[in-house]
Amino acid sequence: MSEERISSIARETSETSINLSFGVDGEGKSDLQTGVPFLTHMLDLFTKHGKFDLAIAANGDTEIDDHHTTEDIGICLGEALKQALGSKEGIKRYGNAFVPMDDALAQVVVDLSNRPHLEYRVELPSTRVGTFDTELVHEFLWKLAIEARMNLHVIVHYGHNTHHIIEAIFKALGRALDEATLIDPRVKGVPSTKGML
Repeated sequence: MSEERISSIARETSETSINLSFGVDGEGKSDLQTGVPFLTHMLDLFTKHGKFDLAIAANGDTEIDDHHTTEDIGICLGEALKQALGSKEGIKRYGNAFVPMDDALAQVVVDLSNRPHLEYRVELPSTRVGTFDTELVHEFLWKLAIEARMNLHVIVHYGHNTHHIIEAIFKALGRALDEATLIDPRVKGVPSTKGML
Protein backbone atom coordinates (compact mmCIF):
# COMPACT_ATOMS: atom_id res chain seq x y z
CA MET A 1 0.00 0.00 0.00
CA SER A 2 1.80 3.07 -1.25
CA GLU A 3 -0.56 5.88 -0.25
CA GLU A 4 -2.02 6.77 3.10
CA ARG A 5 -5.75 6.18 3.14
CA ILE A 6 -6.81 9.35 4.92
CA SER A 7 -9.17 12.20 4.10
CA SER A 8 -10.59 15.43 5.48
CA ILE A 9 -14.02 16.92 4.86
CA ALA A 10 -15.39 20.37 5.74
CA ARG A 11 -19.10 21.13 5.44
CA GLU A 12 -20.77 24.47 6.20
CA THR A 13 -24.51 25.06 6.02
CA SER A 14 -26.94 27.39 7.74
CA GLU A 15 -27.67 24.49 10.13
CA THR A 16 -24.28 22.90 10.82
CA SER A 17 -20.53 23.40 10.62
CA ILE A 18 -18.52 20.19 10.46
CA ASN A 19 -14.82 19.40 10.10
CA LEU A 20 -14.08 15.69 9.90
CA SER A 21 -10.90 13.70 9.30
CA PHE A 22 -10.84 9.95 8.77
CA GLY A 23 -8.06 7.38 8.52
CA VAL A 24 -8.80 3.89 7.27
CA ASP A 25 -5.61 2.29 8.59
CA GLY A 26 -5.72 3.68 12.09
CA GLU A 27 -5.41 2.59 15.69
CA GLY A 28 -8.98 3.06 16.86
CA LYS A 29 -8.36 6.61 18.05
CA SER A 30 -11.18 9.14 18.18
CA ASP A 31 -11.42 12.84 18.96
CA LEU A 32 -15.13 13.58 18.77
CA GLN A 33 -16.91 16.86 19.44
CA THR A 34 -20.29 16.21 17.83
CA GLY A 35 -22.62 18.11 20.14
CA VAL A 36 -24.78 14.95 20.24
CA PRO A 37 -23.58 12.86 23.21
CA PHE A 38 -25.20 9.55 22.22
CA LEU A 39 -23.88 9.84 18.66
CA THR A 40 -20.42 10.61 20.06
CA HIS A 41 -20.60 7.40 22.11
CA MET A 42 -21.65 5.34 19.07
CA LEU A 43 -18.97 6.81 16.79
CA ASP A 44 -16.32 6.15 19.43
CA LEU A 45 -17.37 2.48 19.39
CA PHE A 46 -17.43 2.43 15.57
CA THR A 47 -13.90 3.85 15.44
CA LYS A 48 -12.50 1.49 18.08
CA HIS A 49 -13.98 -1.65 16.53
CA GLY A 50 -13.07 -0.64 12.97
CA LYS A 51 -9.48 0.25 13.92
CA PHE A 52 -9.99 3.61 12.21
CA ASP A 53 -8.89 7.08 13.29
CA LEU A 54 -11.70 9.64 13.39
CA ALA A 55 -11.80 13.29 14.43
CA ILE A 56 -14.95 15.41 14.30
CA ALA A 57 -15.54 19.01 15.30
CA ALA A 58 -19.22 19.78 14.76
CA ASN A 59 -21.45 22.69 15.68
CA GLY A 60 -25.13 22.39 14.84
CA ASP A 61 -28.59 23.61 15.73
CA THR A 62 -28.97 21.06 18.52
CA GLU A 63 -31.10 23.56 20.43
CA ILE A 64 -33.81 22.56 17.92
CA ASP A 65 -32.98 18.83 17.82
CA ASP A 66 -30.16 16.47 16.83
CA HIS A 67 -31.45 15.75 13.31
CA HIS A 68 -29.33 18.12 11.19
CA THR A 69 -26.09 17.42 13.04
CA THR A 70 -26.54 13.63 12.96
CA GLU A 71 -27.50 13.68 9.28
CA ASP A 72 -24.62 15.94 8.26
CA ILE A 73 -22.05 13.90 10.19
CA GLY A 74 -23.32 10.84 8.30
CA ILE A 75 -22.88 12.75 5.02
CA CYS A 76 -19.35 13.83 5.91
CA LEU A 77 -18.26 10.40 7.15
CA GLY A 78 -19.53 8.80 3.96
CA GLU A 79 -17.70 11.34 1.81
CA ALA A 80 -14.53 10.85 3.84
CA LEU A 81 -14.67 7.05 3.53
CA LYS A 82 -15.14 7.23 -0.23
CA GLN A 83 -12.36 9.79 -0.61
CA ALA A 84 -9.91 7.88 1.61
CA LEU A 85 -10.39 4.64 -0.34
CA GLY A 86 -9.56 6.29 -3.66
CA SER A 87 -9.55 3.78 -6.53
CA LYS A 88 -10.22 0.88 -4.09
CA GLU A 89 -7.42 -1.15 -5.63
CA GLY A 90 -6.54 -4.25 -3.62
CA ILE A 91 -9.39 -4.04 -1.10
CA LYS A 92 -11.50 -7.00 -0.03
CA ARG A 93 -14.63 -4.96 -0.94
CA TYR A 94 -17.08 -7.06 1.12
CA GLY A 95 -17.43 -7.19 4.89
CA ASN A 96 -19.75 -9.02 7.26
CA ALA A 97 -19.88 -8.78 11.05
CA PHE A 98 -22.12 -10.16 13.77
CA VAL A 99 -21.92 -8.42 17.15
CA PRO A 100 -23.80 -9.48 20.30
CA MET A 101 -24.52 -6.98 23.03
CA ASP A 102 -26.16 -8.79 25.93
CA ASP A 103 -29.74 -9.37 24.71
CA ALA A 104 -29.16 -7.97 21.20
CA LEU A 105 -27.55 -9.47 18.11
CA ALA A 106 -26.79 -7.19 15.16
CA GLN A 107 -25.37 -8.02 11.76
CA VAL A 108 -23.92 -5.55 9.28
CA VAL A 109 -22.95 -6.52 5.74
CA VAL A 110 -21.26 -4.07 3.36
CA ASP A 111 -20.21 -3.98 -0.27
CA LEU A 112 -18.01 -1.05 -1.30
CA SER A 113 -19.55 -1.29 -4.75
CA ASN A 114 -20.06 2.35 -5.76
CA ARG A 115 -23.79 1.56 -5.65
CA PRO A 116 -25.55 3.27 -2.73
CA HIS A 117 -28.22 1.24 -0.97
CA LEU A 118 -29.36 0.87 2.64
CA GLU A 119 -31.32 -2.18 3.74
CA TYR A 120 -32.44 -1.52 7.32
CA ARG A 121 -34.09 -4.48 9.05
CA VAL A 122 -34.24 -3.01 12.54
CA GLU A 123 -36.97 -2.65 15.14
CA LEU A 124 -36.12 -0.36 18.03
CA PRO A 125 -38.38 -0.78 21.08
CA SER A 126 -37.94 2.83 22.28
CA THR A 127 -38.16 6.09 20.34
CA ARG A 128 -35.53 7.75 22.53
CA VAL A 129 -32.30 6.84 24.29
CA GLY A 130 -31.75 9.67 26.75
CA THR A 131 -32.34 12.76 24.63
CA PHE A 132 -31.44 11.02 21.35
CA ASP A 133 -34.23 10.32 18.86
CA THR A 134 -33.65 6.72 17.76
CA GLU A 135 -35.09 7.25 14.26
CA LEU A 136 -31.86 9.19 13.62
CA VAL A 137 -29.97 5.88 13.50
CA HIS A 138 -31.67 5.18 10.16
CA GLU A 139 -31.06 8.76 9.01
CA PHE A 140 -27.34 8.52 9.82
CA LEU A 141 -26.86 5.14 8.14
CA TRP A 142 -28.86 6.15 5.06
CA LYS A 143 -26.73 9.25 4.47
CA LEU A 144 -23.55 7.28 5.19
CA ALA A 145 -24.47 4.67 2.57
CA ILE A 146 -25.41 7.28 -0.03
CA GLU A 147 -22.24 9.35 0.32
CA ALA A 148 -19.88 6.38 0.66
CA ARG A 149 -21.68 4.82 -2.33
CA MET A 150 -21.90 1.44 -0.71
CA ASN A 151 -24.42 -1.32 -0.13
CA LEU A 152 -25.13 -1.30 3.61
CA HIS A 153 -27.33 -4.02 5.06
CA VAL A 154 -28.20 -3.74 8.75
CA ILE A 155 -30.08 -6.64 10.32
CA VAL A 156 -30.98 -6.93 13.98
CA HIS A 157 -31.81 -10.57 14.65
CA TYR A 158 -33.23 -9.91 18.11
CA GLY A 159 -32.95 -7.66 21.15
CA HIS A 160 -35.17 -5.77 23.57
CA ASN A 161 -32.90 -3.04 24.98
CA THR A 162 -32.71 -0.13 22.52
CA HIS A 163 -29.31 1.10 23.69
CA HIS A 164 -27.85 -2.40 23.33
CA ILE A 165 -29.32 -2.81 19.82
CA ILE A 166 -27.90 0.48 18.55
CA GLU A 167 -24.53 -0.17 20.20
CA ALA A 168 -24.31 -3.59 18.53
CA ILE A 169 -25.13 -1.97 15.15
CA PHE A 170 -22.33 0.59 15.39
CA LYS A 171 -19.77 -1.98 16.57
CA ALA A 172 -20.76 -4.31 13.73
CA LEU A 173 -20.58 -1.41 11.26
CA GLY A 174 -16.99 -0.72 12.29
CA ARG A 175 -16.01 -4.37 12.06
CA ALA A 176 -17.69 -4.95 8.68
CA LEU A 177 -16.03 -1.87 7.19
CA ASP A 178 -12.69 -2.90 8.66
CA GLU A 179 -12.97 -6.22 6.81
CA ALA A 180 -14.16 -4.62 3.54
CA THR A 181 -11.38 -2.02 3.48
CA LEU A 182 -8.53 -4.44 4.23
CA ILE A 183 -5.91 -4.80 1.55
CA ASP A 184 -5.83 -8.38 0.26
CA PRO A 185 -2.47 -9.15 -1.39
CA ARG A 186 -4.21 -11.69 -3.64
CA VAL A 187 -6.36 -8.94 -5.22
CA LYS A 188 -4.73 -7.42 -8.29
CA GLY A 189 -6.25 -4.07 -9.16
CA VAL A 190 -9.92 -3.44 -8.38
CA PRO A 191 -12.04 -6.36 -7.10
CA SER A 192 -14.65 -6.18 -9.88
CA THR A 193 -15.01 -7.81 -13.29
CA LYS A 194 -16.00 -4.37 -14.57
CA GLY A 195 -12.51 -3.09 -13.86
CA MET A 196 -13.71 -0.24 -11.64
CA LEU A 197 -15.73 0.45 -8.52
